[in-house]
Amino acid sequence: MVALTGRRHLPYAALLLVPVLAAGCATDPGPTWSAPTSSPTSATTGTSPTAPASATPTAAGSPTGSPGPESADQPAPTATPGADRLPHVFPVRARNVDYHPTHSGYPGTDIFADCGEPFVAVTDGTVGEVSRRDRYDKRGPQGPYNGGLSVSVLGDDGVRYYGSHLTEIAVGIEPGGRVRAGQQLGTAGRTGNANNVCHLHFGISPPCLGEDGWWIRRGVVWPAPYLDSWRKGGNRAPADEVAAWHRRHGCPAKPPGR
Repeated sequence: MVALTGRRHLPYAALLLVPVLAAGCATDPGPTWSAPTSSPTSATTGTSPTAPASATPTAAGSPTGSPGPESADQPAPTATPGADRLPHVFPVRARNVDYHPTHSGYPGTDIFADCGEPFVAVTDGTVGEVSRRDRYDKRGPQGPYNGGLSVSVLGDDGVRYYGSHLTEIAVGIEPGGRVRAGQQLGTAGRTGNANNVCHLHFGISPPCLGEDGWWIRRGVVWPAPYLDSWRKGGNRAPADEVAAWHRRHGCPAKPPGR
């Protein structure tokens, strides 16, 4: 884990920051997609959700294994038998953590925690998009690169779980690699348009293979009811809600209102 910076008292400080972050988290990044060319490779696997193995993060923006700034070999969505019984865990492993039930402009959640706190896989699955380079520029286009460093996981329940504004991404986290619930993917941070506030933007969406864009990956259903469950040790699963949204909307080719 990297050194922690920017400690805050939560939950009151977090709630006061929501208006500031409303503009900062309005959109998230979109890596370039490429079709899978081989079977998923093995990544470092964690232990059970109660005692996950912590992978060693890499320095922010420093690629390990994959050339170029980002990569996104996403496998076809396939839910395993008994996916409704898969474990689900809270995506940030920290004592000092809070989140708001709503978000500006679209369904998503900002989870407030100190920089360096572990961002972990919500459930068993396969790594999808990985962005190891912070390409956000406030003078450039708003939307495609807003999330800075980010990782998504396609859960074995068929749901994509996405976290952005990371400080670091863990070693061995590469597209196509397998991860277990509770395994560390990276660390909470303030890359992209996080407005210098340490937090994790968390989104839940269908996989939408191909050039789906950041407007789906950033989140399409409200995470708060599931976060409430996971934080208390429950196992509420978003698969049915995500599947229903996907049946109604498909994979929109452009952001809403554009």
